[in-house]
Amino acid sequence: MSMRILLAVDGSDCAMRAVRHVLRLRELVGELEVHLLTVQIPVDSGHVRWFVSHEQLESYYREEGTAALQQAQAALDAAGQPYVRHIAVGHTANTIAHYASEVAADVLVMGSHGRAGLGRMLLGSVTSEVIHLSRVPVTVVSHDSSDPR
Repeated sequence: MSMRILLAVDGSDCAMRAVRHVLRLRELVGELEVHLLTVQIPVDSGHVRWFVSHEQLESYYREEGTAALQQAQAALDAAGQPYVRHIAVGHTANTIAHYASEVAADVLVMGSHGRAGLGRMLLGSVTSEVIHLSRVPVTVVSHDSSDPR
């Protein structure tokens, strides 16, 4: 039986640490079923819709999502790890938590920028919100100063 993982990425170095964590996990537990997800923030302004068609918005989300997934896909491909690719549009934390339930993930893995204290309070934290909303365990891969990447 394989472990089903939702791997949430945004194209950042933090997300790539989460990808490397999943690949190390594969060495420990064996076969993984990986669902690779990126979430695009919706363009909600009604004024935008006056000038941009639905098709143009969908194309924009697809292009941005593809770019956000590119580095993670390359790493998974190079390691020979199969995955299912998902590009979603919505509130980031809610969408990630929803997808974790939707794909019946055993664990949700995501990177964190490692902000603490006042920085986290002022900027908010998608990671903290996902932990609060998720019905499946969340593994947060934070910044490691010994990681040269």
